[in-house]
Amino acid sequence: MTAIGRGVLLLAAALPPATAVAQTYPDRPLRMIVPFPAGSQTDIIARIVGARLAEGIGQPVVIDNRVGASGAIGVALAKNAPADGYTLMMANFATFALLPALKPQLPYDAERDFSALSRVASGVFVLAVNPALGANTVADLIKLAKARPGRLNYGSSGNGSIQHLAGEMFNLQAGVQTVHVPYKGAVIALTDLIAGQIQFIVASPTIVAPHAKAARLRILATTGATRDPLLPEYPSVAETIAGFEITSWQGIALPARTPAVIVGRLHGEIARALQSPAVRDALTIQGVSALSETPAAFAAFIRADRERMARVARQVDLALD
Repeated sequence: MTAIGRGVLLLAAALPPATAVAQTYPDRPLRMIVPFPAGSQTDIIARIVGARLAEGIGQPVVIDNRVGASGAIGVALAKNAPADGYTLMMANFATFALLPALKPQLPYDAERDFSALSRVASGVFVLAVNPALGANTVADLIKLAKARPGRLNYGSSGNGSIQHLAGEMFNLQAGVQTVHVPYKGAVIALTDLIAGQIQFIVASPTIVAPHAKAARLRILATTGATRDPLLPEYPSVAETIAGFEITSWQGIALPARTPAVIVGRLHGEIARALQSPAVRDALTIQGVSALSETPAAFAAFIRADRERMARVARQVDLALD
């Protein structure tokens, strides 16, 4: 062996393990587990961000859809993957906030079993009413609900759904009593709202907007903490009910104990990906805004979102088996 070769080996041996890992990572394709079907919003967002991430790291990012148990199967699979930076988890509000708030027994702990990396997208729901109700603002809806306790109904896509939690949150924070009507899907609930069988709904703007444009429904507000940049013409519910917030979000997490140097590398590449105009435009088409934050900020947000939903669930005695 030449003197140069011996020097290289000695230098490699002297490098701290984390530094050695950083120099070679990644040397093979990455896998991003998506616990929802191909074509779902979370899947599409994963593919948008994954494609740009692949360009940045110089390795393919393979989307692996693992569906079942409302997302729990895919999350459990990611939890048990090696903590080497080659398996990423596409987390969202359902798997990391809603399910942990409602199900006492899950095959994973969103906080203990994962290292939060960053949210990548955030969107809002809209509060919509049947125009015949006569409510033009959130304050109008609250006034009507207080005048007719137990007589206004809201629809959802099922017990324990995000729309159900949003309706119960509205009841608690507005101090009103409206009745939950579960459906087998938000579109079915929307049909009954248009027909006047129920009076309001909290749902995705993508399914409500065409009906609002045709004056079959009226959008009163969005559900973020502030006005949504994609729907600035509508106030937020929080402008009338302080502290009201319920959003649709997606982010990326890693198995717990992934080396900090790899977390830092991936976070930097994801942040750069989200600055791409092409990525931001593609996310806007999906009705969400690109969002990058530090791992610590994302972990704190997940905890707060989960606790907010759990608090509502406790107050209305709501749990899923």
